Amino acid sequence: MSEKTELSADLALLGVLAVLWGASYTFIKIGVETIPPVSFIAARTLIAGAVLLTVIRWRGLAMPAEAATWRRFAFQACLNSVVPFTLIAAAERSVDAGLATILNATSPIFTFLLTALITRHEPVTARKLIGVGAGIVGICLIIGTEALGGLGHQLWAQLAIVIATVSYAGAAIFGRGFKGLDPMIPAAGSMLFGAAMLVPLSLIVDRPWTLAPSAASILALLGLSVFSTALAFVIYFRLIHTLGSVGTTSQAYLRVPIGVGIGAVFMGENLGPAAWVGMGFVVAGVAAMTIPARRAGALPGKA
Repeated sequence: MSEKTELSADLALLGVLAVLWGASYTFIKIGVETIPPVSFIAARTLIAGAVLLTVIRWRGLAMPAEAATWRRFAFQACLNSVVPFTLIAAAERSVDAGLATILNATSPIFTFLLTALITRHEPVTARKLIGVGAGIVGICLIIGTEALGGLGHQLWAQLAIVIATVSYAGAAIFGRGFKGLDPMIPAAGSMLFGAAMLVPLSLIVDRPWTLAPSAASILALLGLSVFSTALAFVIYFRLIHTLGSVGTTSQAYLRVPIGVGIGAVFMGENLGPAAWVGMGFVVAGVAAMTIPARRAGALPGKA
C-alpha cells in the first residue's frame, strides 16, 4: 500500500473515530439518566474489555505476559478511561451533551501543551501556538459566560470535563509506548484494568443490584460500550502509531459539529450564543494545530 493510500485510509478512520466519539456524549447523557456514573462507566469498561478480549482470542492473538506491560495498561486505564470517563459521565448529569462535546474537543490543545512542555517529541510552530491561544479563548468563553448564569454545580461540571480532557491528552502521549503491539491489545488491556478498578467501587457506592435502569439507558450503554469504546479504541491506538498523538486527537474538531448535531437532533439541546462563539474558537484552534502537521507529513515518528 502506497504512503498516499495509507494516509487516505488513516484520514477515513479519523472521520469514523470522530463519529463514534461524537455520538458517545449523547449515549452518556441518556445512560446516566437512570444509571449512576460510576456504575455506568464500570459497565462500559467491562463490556468493552470483554468484547475486545473475545475478538483478540478469535484472531489467535494473546495478551502480553510481562508485568511491566500490564503496569503500563493500568496507568493508561487511569488516563484514558477511569478518570475521564467517570468525570464526563458525572458532569453530563447537569451539562448538555453538545456542550460536553465542545469542552472535550480541546484535547489537542492540551496534548500540544503537554508535548511542548514535557515530551517535546513534536515541533512547536507559530501556527500551533496561535491555535492554542484560540482554543483557550474558546474554553474561557464557554465556561466563563455559560457558568455565570448558574454559578455552582454546572461550573464544576464543566471544569470536570476540562480535567477529563487534560487526562485524555496525557493518554494520547503515553499511548506512544505501545507501538509494538497490535492496536487491540492496549485497548483491551486498558479497558480490563479500568473495569477492575471501577467494578468494585460500583458495588460499594451504587449497589447496582438495587438499580432499575430504563431500556433507553441500557441500549445507550451497549451502544457506547461496543461502538464508541471497543471499536473506537482499536481505531484510536492504530492512529496513535500512524498519525501521532496530536494528529489523532485532531478528530476533536470533526467531533464538535457531529456531537453538537447529535445532541440537538436526539436530545433537543440548544447552545447559547457564547457557546457557539466559543465553539468557533475551539474548532479554529484545533484545526490550526493539526492540519499543518498532516500536510507536512511530520507524523511518521509519532505514535
